[in-house]
Amino acid sequence: MTTVRAAAPMPGRVVRILVGPGDEVTARQPVVVVEAMKMENELRSPKAGRVKDVSVAVGASVEAGRVLIVVE
Repeated sequence: MTTVRAAAPMPGRVVRILVGPGDEVTARQPVVVVEAMKMENELRSPKAGRVKDVSVAVGASVEAGRVLIVVE
């Protein structure tokens, strides 16, 4: 089973987490919303699978490239 990660595309603040560990997701399903420069960016699952880990919390500041969700 391949593990993939959804990472922040730019620095910002996590405003919503839409899935939790153990949740089944489909490819391109929204998983996290990050606010950057007063715009909300919806991060989507890179593949279908099960969420293995959510490594951020709502309100957390994230840098570009930080892994937010792991899907296997």
